[in-house]
Amino acid sequence: MFVALGLARHRRDRAEQELLSLFAGQWSDGFVPHIVFNDDLPRAAYYPGPELWRSAADPRAPRAVRTSGLINPPLHALAALRLRDGERGRSFLARLYPALAAHHRYLASVRDLDGSGLIAICHPWESGQDNSPAWDRPLGDLRPPPAAYAPSHPLHGPATGEDHDRYAWLAAVLRDAGYSPGHLRDEHPFAVQDPLVNGTYLASLHALAEIASLVGADPVPHREAAGRVHAALLERLWDPATGCFRAYDLRGGRPLPVVTIATFGPLLDPDLPAPILRRLADLLLSSRFAGAAGYPVPACDVQAPAFDRGGYWRGPTWINTNWLVWHGACLQDLPVVAELLRGATLRLVRQSGFREFFDPFDGTGRGGHDHSWSAALVLDLLGAR
Repeated sequence: MFVALGLARHRRDRAEQELLSLFAGQWSDGFVPHIVFNDDLPRAAYYPGPELWRSAADPRAPRAVRTSGLINPPLHALAALRLRDGERGRSFLARLYPALAAHHRYLASVRDLDGSGLIAICHPWESGQDNSPAWDRPLGDLRPPPAAYAPSHPLHGPATGEDHDRYAWLAAVLRDAGYSPGHLRDEHPFAVQDPLVNGTYLASLHALAEIASLVGADPVPHREAAGRVHAALLERLWDPATGCFRAYDLRGGRPLPVVTIATFGPLLDPDLPAPILRRLADLLLSSRFAGAAGYPVPACDVQAPAFDRGGYWRGPTWINTNWLVWHGACLQDLPVVAELLRGATLRLVRQSGFREFFDPFDGTGRGGHDHSWSAALVLDLLGAR
């Protein structure tokens, strides 16, 4: 979704194709997977590949493509809304709206596990923050059987050994349960309400309401759902004692202790109360985040014991999360914060190129080179003035 978000301003053909290619993988129940596999690529090109997910065995999955069995942070409607201009834009939104609405029905009916309005992730990869220290506690509670899952293939980051097994085992548990809503609600061992995921969900609900108005559909259900998510974010995930939003572990019945970049996800809420906004802005600019890093925003509180400046999603700066926080700062009319983030992000790529992620202190590029969402989102930042 970040590629579509980034290209919408400059290359709408490609942005439209990004959305359409992803929705080609939508299941009949509205689920939109985080990966649609290209069968022209070698099987070893990406692990875990379709052999782990086995979508072809599920009657709800599309027949023409193979997909994963996990969601992504639901930014789809927000990306689509950026393509609304002109008759072509309205026509595209009218074409895509039924699929967007179906995905949101899936999220509300299957991923709202406790009826609060918040959606839960069932695997760390669904957060987009794969190896975040926020997941250490619920992952540590898992007791997977001894196993080795394709040890010759690295997973998304440096996870090895027990972490590697837990990630693959969680995916296999979900698959073997047939991706069942009942299993997710009652049995799946990992279920977390994340503030970044729910911030993107809330933003997309508002976007979906606007799309509905543009295409002649009813926006009221989407606005009502947004109201429920807004209330639940404040009631469940806001910690007034420490002035941050925390992920909540549904299986353990507790907020999770590590504060990460996800705490700023609710900046995407247009109705965020002013006192909470001030505290979030103070935290963002403090010595725990942007105030301590020459190249903000680090993925984890730099004062946390789990912070690792080079660890995948455990400390480095990412352009996609910078873009989300920048977008939230613009929405909240925080021009100084927005310009700080925009300038820092552009400085990163001038120094180190379009890398996957970056050292938050010296800006050294890490991970993959020529990363697509890094390039696309920088294009959007360049066009923002």
